[in-house]
Amino acid sequence: MSIPSDRRYSKTHEWARKEGDMLVVGISDFAQHELGDVVFVELPPVGSKFKKDEAFGVIESVKAASDLFLPVGGEIVAVNDAPVTNPALVNKDPYGEAWLVKVKPANSAEYDALMDATAYLAFTASEEAKH
Repeated sequence: MSIPSDRRYSKTHEWARKEGDMLVVGISDFAQHELGDVVFVELPPVGSKFKKDEAFGVIESVKAASDLFLPVGGEIVAVNDAPVTNPALVNKDPYGEAWLVKVKPANSAEYDALMDATAYLAFTASEEAKH
């Protein structure tokens, strides 16, 4: 399982990576693996505002449908249409081509409070132990 160290992670398995004063958000390799084959992605329109941990979209796989939770509060400034038109990208490249949204964060401290790669690795190990 891949956990890039250049981003932060939430307990709901979304990641956020700094890009200037914006954050790029997607789902982790762990999440896409748990979901299985992704068949549908629904994302919000640009300009939408969400609080930290608020559902901002939906992802569906052959196994389940799940809400996507924004790891930081803020305004959606860009939406990636690639995983909407080709949901399988989420399984192939969750950290690259299948990024979901870009957010202008309302509070940069929320990003700093997310787990780093080491903490996220320990968290996913504890999640796998529950299975």
